[in-house]
Amino acid sequence: MSILGWILFGFVVGLIARAVMPGRDPLGLIGTTVLGILGALAAGWIGSALGLYEPNEGAGFVAATLGAVIVLAVYNMIASRRRISRSTTSSEDRRRAA
Repeated sequence: MSILGWILFGFVVGLIARAVMPGRDPLGLIGTTVLGILGALAAGWIGSALGLYEPNEGAGFVAATLGAVIVLAVYNMIASRRRISRSTTSSEDRRRAA
């Protein structure tokens, strides 16, 4: 698959993963594409580690979408922790300043 094919495939898979996952995701066009590509790569890596795919064979559409959903879930967990720590830090700073 060419680079343009990977980008298009990643974008479609990223859009589907964002539609399947509940909640609001502040990802733009590039973030959605990167999400889909990372999901496809993760699914291919896990699939070949489990013996589902040959070493040079990529993941299928469904596996790539599942991989993108997993990557999105991990991203949401990291982003929510970051938001919580920022809001806690800013409220502590306000109390100290008062």
